Amino acid sequence: MRLASAPPPYFHLPTVSTPPLPPSPAASGVPRQESLIEYPSLFPIKVMGLKVEGLVHAISVIATAFDPAFDASTIELRESKGGKYLGVTITITATSREQLDELYRTLSTHPMVKVVL
Repeated sequence: MRLASAPPPYFHLPTVSTPPLPPSPAASGVPRQESLIEYPSLFPIKVMGLKVEGLVHAISVIATAFDPAFDASTIELRESKGGKYLGVTITITATSREQLDELYRTLSTHPMVKVVL
């Protein structure tokens, strides 16, 4: 058995040069912006789950916990083509990045919820 120590002469990998990466915002002295959202602002969130009794109510309760001024009459519903799923759009008043992160986390871990966008 013979071990090859070098590739055959016809095997040549081309040399690829890549341009240097731009400096990071921290390195350039420009402060990193934490969020592109101005707070407070109205913020729509789409939640999808199986079309079951209690889904809209559960989402509404969670929304109210994070935004006491949440108006359930603004909820928009959209049924899937086959009728198995329900899209629920809520619009909350976002007051901070932390509030939004925790709201997304709470919604996405709810057993009735499949997707949060």
